[in-house]
Parts: sequence; C-alpha cells; structure tokens
Amino acid sequence: MSSPAGTQRLPLFPLKTVLFPAGVLPLRVFEPRYMDMVTRCMREGTAFGVCLIAAGEEVGEAAVPHPTGTEALIERWDMEQAGLLTLLVRGGRRFRVLDHEVESDGLLVAEVRWLPEPASEPVPAELQNLLPLLQSIVAELGERLPPPHRFDDAAWVGARYAELLPIPLQARQRLLELDDVISRLEIVQQFLLDRGLLPGMA
Repeated sequence: MSSPAGTQRLPLFPLKTVLFPAGVLPLRVFEPRYMDMVTRCMREGTAFGVCLIAAGEEVGEAAVPHPTGTEALIERWDMEQAGLLTLLVRGGRRFRVLDHEVESDGLLVAEVRWLPEPASEPVPAELQNLLPLLQSIVAELGERLPPPHRFDDAAWVGARYAELLPIPLQARQRLLELDDVISRLEIVQQFLLDRGLLPGMA
C-alpha cells in the first residue's frame, strides 16, 4: 500500500530512551520482530524509527510511542551469539507519527511525516560558554561519542547536551520536539548555570 504524498511508512522501535539527530545509540536486539526488522533494514539499506515509550514496555506487547521520534540509521552490527544482535545506530531526521498499526508479529509500523531540518547556524556569542564543557565531555567519552563533532553547529551542540544531561526522559523528549535550536541551547544554558556548572558570560 502506498503512502500519502509527503509521508512514509516506517517500522518503529519504541524504547525507554530518546535518540537525537546525529546522536549514537548502542542497541541489543533479541526479539524476533526486531531481528526481522533490522535484517530487512540492513538488506534494503533502509532505516527504522526510535520513539520514546509513552505507555508500555520495551519487551512484549507493542508499546505506545510518543508521536515525535528520530530515524535510526544502522552504522555497525555484530552477532556475538546466536539470537543476539548488537547494533550501533546514528540518529537521522526527526519525524511525526501520523498513524500506526501493529503487524501480526507485534512490530509497530507507522505512517510518518518528516519534520523540517534546522538550518545550520553557529552557536551565538551569548551561548559560547556552553562549548568548553561539552568539548571536555566529548573528549572524556572518546569512542562512545564518535565523530563527526560539530561544535560550530548550534543544533548539534544542543542535541548532544540534551542527550547527556541528567534530566527526566519526558524533559529530554520535549527538547527533541523543539524546532528552535537556539531556544534549546538557552534552556540547556540556564539548566547548567542554575547548578553552577558554567561560567557566567561577561
């Protein structure tokens, strides 16, 4: 069945985590529905969607996803033992779930509309105090946050902070849903200033 203009059918992997564009996420896949989904994606060179779970669990019956999620592109995979697939995925485009259905094997498949990509813009002068801390975190994480590192891109900087900050999942989800990348940086800056983790700006 074809999708309406401007939309696409996308298999979903609801998780208790939030994937951001350009972020990396290691996954362990063992349920048959997701093994089949990942195998199909690798064979066809396609992606799946990661959504934060709004209700339900990661294992068992299909969970109810938050309607805004992120495309997951498979970068690496390995099968260390039979029936267990390890993946490293990188976040692509954000999407909005318009409708979804549960297939016979329990896989959630959605009709999605891709959200506009933010234009690349530098971190404004008044938010530059965010950069040294993030640079030190990225250096400390090493291979867990692989390049490319785009410290000159406000969307990339905000997304990395949003996935690294010790905040509730619902707050992380709201940061994902923000279209204004400068507003996201301002929220992050205020959070860190309130906790004495950033130098003030002159």
